[in-house]
Amino acid sequence: MARLHVPIRLRWSDLDAYGHVNNVEMLRLLEEARIQAFWASDEVTDEDAVGSSTAVLDSSPGADTLSFMARQEIEYLVPIPYTRQPLDIQMWFGRLGGASLEICYVVCSPIGVEPFVEYARAATTIVLVDAKTQRPRRIGDRERAAWTPFLDEPLTFIKR
Repeated sequence: MARLHVPIRLRWSDLDAYGHVNNVEMLRLLEEARIQAFWASDEVTDEDAVGSSTAVLDSSPGADTLSFMARQEIEYLVPIPYTRQPLDIQMWFGRLGGASLEICYVVCSPIGVEPFVEYARAATTIVLVDAKTQRPRRIGDRERAAWTPFLDEPLTFIKR
């Protein structure tokens, strides 16, 4: 299965009073990974960088497409301690529909750090919306071509 591996650094402020990443901050970590992977930026110049082939949504002010969260589910498996190395957020598409898509995530320990730990699993359903009409718009050919290589089975939650 082809997965994107998005490195996301923790901030000290992501921790709560228990010394691990706060559950609300997990939403921010997933958002950061999603933006790196799928929203275009002038900063991505390295062909091997995360998002070099998949970041096809326009993120500039006044963009033609908006994205709305239709659903988000997170399964917390193990508390995430603070680490200076970036977490490895593995991502793929569990579904590419007409106007909506499901992004699947597995939040893991930093690459190369032993033992390997899977901290959380998550899935986000996003609907692409035309900014002018405020109506859902179909996934375009360019987007589908960029994302199809990362299409696989939807995430299975362990404790459902």
